[in-house]
Amino acid sequence: MRTKRLGDMLVEMSLITEEQLQQALKIQKEEHDRLGATLVKHGFITEAQMVDALRLQLGIDYIDLTKTDIKPEMSQYIPKALARENRMVPVSVSKDMLFLAMADPTNFMAIEQAKMVSKKNIVPMIAAGNAVDHAISTLYGNEGAAQAMAQMRAEAGLGEDEVTSGEASAITESGDVAAPTIRLVNSIIERAFIENASDIHWEPSEKDMIIRMRIDGRLHKILTIPRNLQESVISRVKIMSHLDIVERRVPQDGRAKVRLKGEDIDLRVSTLPTIYGEKIVIRILRRDGSQLNRRGIGLPVGEDAKIDKLLGLTSGVIMIVGPTGSGKSSTMYALVNELLSETTNLITLEDPVEYNIQGATQVQINEKVGLTFASGLRAILRQDPDIICVGEIRDGETAEIAMRAAMTGHLVITTIHTEDAVSAIDRLKDMGVAPYLISAGVRGIISQRLLRRICPNCKVVEQMTPDKLAAAGLPSRPGRIFYHGRGCDNCFNTGYRGRIGDFEVLVMNDALRKCITDGADKQEFQRLAHETGYVTMLENADKLVDEGITTVDEVMRTITGID
Repeated sequence: MRTKRLGDMLVEMSLITEEQLQQALKIQKEEHDRLGATLVKHGFITEAQMVDALRLQLGIDYIDLTKTDIKPEMSQYIPKALARENRMVPVSVSKDMLFLAMADPTNFMAIEQAKMVSKKNIVPMIAAGNAVDHAISTLYGNEGAAQAMAQMRAEAGLGEDEVTSGEASAITESGDVAAPTIRLVNSIIERAFIENASDIHWEPSEKDMIIRMRIDGRLHKILTIPRNLQESVISRVKIMSHLDIVERRVPQDGRAKVRLKGEDIDLRVSTLPTIYGEKIVIRILRRDGSQLNRRGIGLPVGEDAKIDKLLGLTSGVIMIVGPTGSGKSSTMYALVNELLSETTNLITLEDPVEYNIQGATQVQINEKVGLTFASGLRAILRQDPDIICVGEIRDGETAEIAMRAAMTGHLVITTIHTEDAVSAIDRLKDMGVAPYLISAGVRGIISQRLLRRICPNCKVVEQMTPDKLAAAGLPSRPGRIFYHGRGCDNCFNTGYRGRIGDFEVLVMNDALRKCITDGADKQEFQRLAHETGYVTMLENADKLVDEGITTVDEVMRTITGID
């Protein structure tokens, strides 16, 4: 029986009119695109409606690629160029049949090409276009890892279904799989570097090991490693970070240095015993200091004058505040880089040391031997310092020593976990620091968050309701244009790619110091702060929304606290 044409079927389903069909056919001839793509692109129908129509027209199955785990070895059946050109991705294989997810399963020429290169009978399935693009990006991004895993199996004589961890361990110890294991681990680290990931999570489970990467603050599943290769991979990571490969009962911490694409990278490695084996988290630290400056961390031009004033001081405490993962360490290192000179003795106290700073004396906290922030800070004060950088204030004792050091002529830069600049004062009081010490010691407070940038590849105008703006705490102004990302394969279908800092800088003056000493309430402190030219993070975030850099949703999630 002859298959009904797509356009006629859409008209019969009342999804488009005959007039719209003729209009779309005319556009199709001009753009030389397929009819389905033309209809979706020009808004005649949605992609979901197109998927439903194609399912009925061709009688094929729909596959939700967002819930489908595609094994890395599937990349061997269809070349990447062919997959990208025709928006199709191999999903699974069964004997002589290859199941192929396609954005347009009416592309019969592409199906024939897939049949020729794979030497398999093709079973087409329909999937959403964005999901296909993302699956292609993920699958072929892991191609090097897939090749390494295939060689590991071949050299070890293991089948795909053999899952005994004991055999994998024995192979690791004998060194039989060293070369492909090294290539596998390196390919995963390189993928993380290319994706600009901050962390790699190697997570063992009952059936396999899952690789996830934290990109722009969110974890994304990247790869699955068969359980029979798990111990080999873990041992390789432990060897490169100088950890004990035999010890699997207690957590371990290590470091490694690698060179990728001409850049030196520091890896901070942490292991944790779990019921299915050791979990590893690798923090990726780029040693290139070119981004550790005010422009690199995204500090707005309007706040530069305040930072200049703070860095021109010879004594006092500069506090950098924000929750975990808000970029405090990067800001601290950026300020330290500016303050370095041959005439200055700059000493840092960190846990752990994240970046090596040429020209600074860096001290690593070691609580096992009694080297805490408090004891380390006391020792540093006997080293004739000009500038002291304390990685984090965790207790009242450290805070008090820092304040007293500032009062005796030292410039102290430190970080503390609070929500905003004004809350930092309350946090110090909660730690038991006397108000007179806080008012005398603190010179300025920098508060920050990291907002995700809209992906430039899928950026579109967004309609915004007054209620949503009000919930985000942003003003409703006539003529405002808002943007968001639709989601594409370049941004893991999230609509975001990269992050930018959102800052507020509070410079202390006599009125604010008196307010602290007198114990005035938070509202009075905020009122006086605004008189100094203090601009809140929310006000700076509003500018980023206006400039089309981030979204209202991201402001709600990160600044307002509504997810």
